[in-house]
Amino acid sequence: MAYFLFASIPLYGHVNPGIPMVRELVSRGHEVGWYTGKHFQKTVEATGARFFPRKVAHDFDPIYIDEVFPEKQRLHGLASLKFDVKHLFLDAIPGHRADLTEILGQFPVDVVVSDSAFFGVETLDQNPHYRWAAYGISCLNFHSADVPPYGPGILPGRSAISRVYNRLFNYLAEHVVGRDVMKYYDKIRFEFELEASPHYLANVIIRTADLYIQPSIPAFEYPRSDLPPTVRFVGALVPKSSEVFLPPPWWEELKSARPVVYVTQGTLATNFEDLLIPTLQALAKEDCLVVATTGGKSIASLGTDPLPDNVRLAPFAPHHQLLPWVDVMVTNGGYGGVQQALAYGVPLVAAGKTEDKPEVCARIRWSGAGIDLKTHKPAPDRIRRAVRKVLDTPGFRENAERLRAEYLRYDSPKLAADLLEQLALTKRGLFHHGGSVSPEIGDALPVRSRCYGQFIG
Repeated sequence: MAYFLFASIPLYGHVNPGIPMVRELVSRGHEVGWYTGKHFQKTVEATGARFFPRKVAHDFDPIYIDEVFPEKQRLHGLASLKFDVKHLFLDAIPGHRADLTEILGQFPVDVVVSDSAFFGVETLDQNPHYRWAAYGISCLNFHSADVPPYGPGILPGRSAISRVYNRLFNYLAEHVVGRDVMKYYDKIRFEFELEASPHYLANVIIRTADLYIQPSIPAFEYPRSDLPPTVRFVGALVPKSSEVFLPPPWWEELKSARPVVYVTQGTLATNFEDLLIPTLQALAKEDCLVVATTGGKSIASLGTDPLPDNVRLAPFAPHHQLLPWVDVMVTNGGYGGVQQALAYGVPLVAAGKTEDKPEVCARIRWSGAGIDLKTHKPAPDRIRRAVRKVLDTPGFRENAERLRAEYLRYDSPKLAADLLEQLALTKRGLFHHGGSVSPEIGDALPVRSRCYGQFIG
């Protein structure tokens, strides 16, 4: 038996990828603790893990994050991303350090497992008694000569000149555009008598953690020849709700001959005027069934009455039950929801410009599995044309099915748990510090391509 401590920012997209891993570890007889916000206490305890609340670190309800951080609503693109890094993630470091120090004093730990926006672990005093693993909560944010800077959603080129431009743009991103963020991070480090970070913030956790679990597949990520070997793709880590789902009265309509269009803004950027309401307006006269979810908020909060006849609303619907019936998903680019849609072979229409969403939307376009509208608030007519194009063009569905076939090659929770067990067993980094992977796990792991830095299952 080993001891694992998970640590997550209290947002759905940061907690959800951890759920399948924790359940798998608990089922194998390991002791698992989980440090996150009290909103997720029932979720944590349902996995069998021990819940550790945020005490010193500020806690908040993720459903009402716009009220906690009202200035977020005015920001888009790079400004939105910078705000999140500074005020959701970095500002929490002192509280995370204090809380984790207390937890580690009472809970024996072999491996600390954090999400990729949780920087508190990286700033803890070095401890030879446990190792650190991190898991991604979005597209790989790793500066590389093979890809443009992370943030604006620029597609990578394939020519030699593209690599020259990438190096130039990454330099500007690190030393000009992102300089204020690095100074912000280093100032926090100095408060704890730590030196300035030797890595640009985008590369800190991937460069420092002993293992980095990416909950996706290589075909949905830009190839990088310089990707560290600590990065392991494990497929989609899709949480299945432990609660009993009572289908709404209209559920049987999903099985009709009409195409099903699912529209969601996830649980973070939930200003319904941006995408959900325009989509309902766009498809009101189309011969399709439109299913819309409100991210946990009440249906009344949508404020649209009367609804078009072809619209069916719900605060929430389990993706593993809904997505098998969906023909097109309209999304603002939430990473977890996109991964789940592609794992079921569902093509997408994407429109998002907040947080990391431009990067997610760009990868949807790059993979050929959907259309990126390149805005956070598209006009209804643009949405209608895009949905119609995805429905009428077989290539989008074919590319989504191609990705689905690759997702199916990964037993995601098992593979992630195998990696974490090996890290706990060796008490050494899998690749750092002379660590190694056991032959059994090595055979099961995707292998890094020498040419592209991708992983081939």
